[in-house]
Amino acid sequence: MRYRTLGRTGIKVSPYGLGALMFATSVGNPDPDDSARVIHKALDAGINLIDTADVYGDSEEVVGKALKGRRDNVVLATKVSRPTGDDPNQQGTSRRHIVTAVENSLRRLGTDHIDLYQIHVPDPTTDIEETLSVLSDLIHSGKVRAIGTSATPASDIVEARWAAERRGLARFHTEQPPYSLLNRGVEREVLPVAQRHGVGTLVWGPLGQGLLTGRVRKGEENRLRRAAFFKHLNDERRLDVVEQFISLAEEAGMPLTHLAMAFAIAHPGVTSALAGLRTMSHLDDLLAGLDVVLTDDILDRIDEIVPPGTDVGTLDQAYTPPALQRAALRRRPPGERTAA
Repeated sequence: MRYRTLGRTGIKVSPYGLGALMFATSVGNPDPDDSARVIHKALDAGINLIDTADVYGDSEEVVGKALKGRRDNVVLATKVSRPTGDDPNQQGTSRRHIVTAVENSLRRLGTDHIDLYQIHVPDPTTDIEETLSVLSDLIHSGKVRAIGTSATPASDIVEARWAAERRGLARFHTEQPPYSLLNRGVEREVLPVAQRHGVGTLVWGPLGQGLLTGRVRKGEENRLRRAAFFKHLNDERRLDVVEQFISLAEEAGMPLTHLAMAFAIAHPGVTSALAGLRTMSHLDDLLAGLDVVLTDDILDRIDEIVPPGTDVGTLDQAYTPPALQRAALRRRPPGERTAA
């Protein structure tokens, strides 16, 4: 395994990591013991990065139990900020919520520290200095080793660095954006900003949340569980492009999954790609593609199908900033809309 340095933290991580949502018994593998066997085999193969979140059902608990006796060999990442209950204060990035949430995650994970603690989605209602202040305290206490963001616009990443420098606070070390053959929008600003400032990136959805596994074909029934909830998994434009990638993978003599994963880690701004595995067969397929190298010719063909810096459709989980959510932020009062 050729390990990569996670930003400027000095932490070494494998180019492929395990996204642990599918280890939650309610939405993924219903057998925690089987999930543990998958995790153990991945660790034996050299994969040392596992990413979960406090809102992934019982994923943290499943991962924590699987790591007993092997915790020191894992770079363990989890996330905070999405709602974990009905109370309005059980979400966001306030000191009140984060202090409580981190203790709950530590308990569920069965560990005394988190290697990478990430803000799951931006919280525009909380001052970034307030968030960085509590995260800095967690680092100083030893409960957290490094901090990161997820789904964060490039401008917010830079603003957070300014705030950290002004106040002498810990800087975000990583960003976790969506990135795949179908969603390349982060190539325009997020990945270049990460490279410029030494921010590590853990990209999620490299298999298009199932669309890039070869199991979903245009004109056939979509059997993905999540297809009933997410519109983008039934988007005809995306399915048309998937067919083109299936043909390209066949010409290249490799499974579509290998093409998709190898593409995700080929970008110099990407540190690691998180694969949302559920079964041992999924892991076996991932491991079979560890040595895949995409030639310039194949990468050029990919660029022709989906041009650099562009997305095919919009992900349902994509972060929508307040300026797009609230009409009042993009419309002047009626009396101020005229030029004269």
